[in-house]
Amino acid sequence: MKAVQIAAFGGAEALGLSDADMPSPGPGEVLVRLACAGVNFIDVYMRSGVYARSDTYKTPLPMTIGMEGAGIVEAVGEGVHDWTPGARVAYCLSRGSYAEYAVVPAWRLVPVPDAVSFEQAAALMLQGSTAHYLSHSAYPLQPGDACLIHAGAGGVGQILIQLAKLRGATVIATVGSAEKAAIAKARGADHTILYREEDFAARVREVTDGAGVHVAYDSVGKDTIHKSIRSVRRRGLCILFGASSGVVPSIEPIELAEAGSVFFTRPHLADYMADAGEIRGRASDLFAAVEAGRLDPVIQQALPLKDAAEAHRMLEGRQTRGKLVLAVA
Repeated sequence: MKAVQIAAFGGAEALGLSDADMPSPGPGEVLVRLACAGVNFIDVYMRSGVYARSDTYKTPLPMTIGMEGAGIVEAVGEGVHDWTPGARVAYCLSRGSYAEYAVVPAWRLVPVPDAVSFEQAAALMLQGSTAHYLSHSAYPLQPGDACLIHAGAGGVGQILIQLAKLRGATVIATVGSAEKAAIAKARGADHTILYREEDFAARVREVTDGAGVHVAYDSVGKDTIHKSIRSVRRRGLCILFGASSGVVPSIEPIELAEAGSVFFTRPHLADYMADAGEIRGRASDLFAAVEAGRLDPVIQQALPLKDAAEAHRMLEGRQTRGKLVLAVA
């Protein structure tokens, strides 16, 4: 089969389309014939070596990249009774989706309704579940809450804006251009801030009458985190869940006190997708919202598998206006 692999950590050029052995499902595993693979920043972190020392997201070399996929069950291993060949499925947090076939633990799979396309499923499993746990679990938004969402025109940002509005929150989104501001507004953002032209922390205080937001969702990292902390109201929460501008090396505890005794967390998606019930619950919510027309997981582009490196360059270059997927079949 064809697979996108890396032999050493590096830039996008490290990605290469290779011939790989067809995997076989072991006990408790399912072989999935992939239709689409989602492209995510976690793939960039794995490719570049950011997660080389992570216990949660292990990155052994050589490695087939990709943590999100959708397709058809091809075969099942011993002890698997929930799935049969031909079933439409999707999953995330199982490495190896930039390939024609992948072996996935059966408990990580979710059924994909006929009304949801494989592209939509590939957009929702990782980015959608990230937006879901941020808005429903890490900080369960309530009507009347105000939240700050960075990168509002990105893949997670667009979904998170929509979920926040469904929960009755006021959304302040930062974006990099007027074009991206229009995208965030179209998804439901109440206010947009051009972070290259404005001090977003000052604008957040202005919009919230000096109070600050109940929660800041920061996927940018190094360039924004300190002002994100300062954008949160007294005893509010700042959630750092990405590092598109670079990894945040540390936060001094006194900074949290000086900002108003705020709380800070840096979660992993894996800890909010800990078992089959939690995974299926999030996916069910997301798919139901799509079927009801209340959630639109915008697919910016579907690139062929051989163009995985270009997809990574687009993601790292902040050229995305929605979800990038790799069309495997």
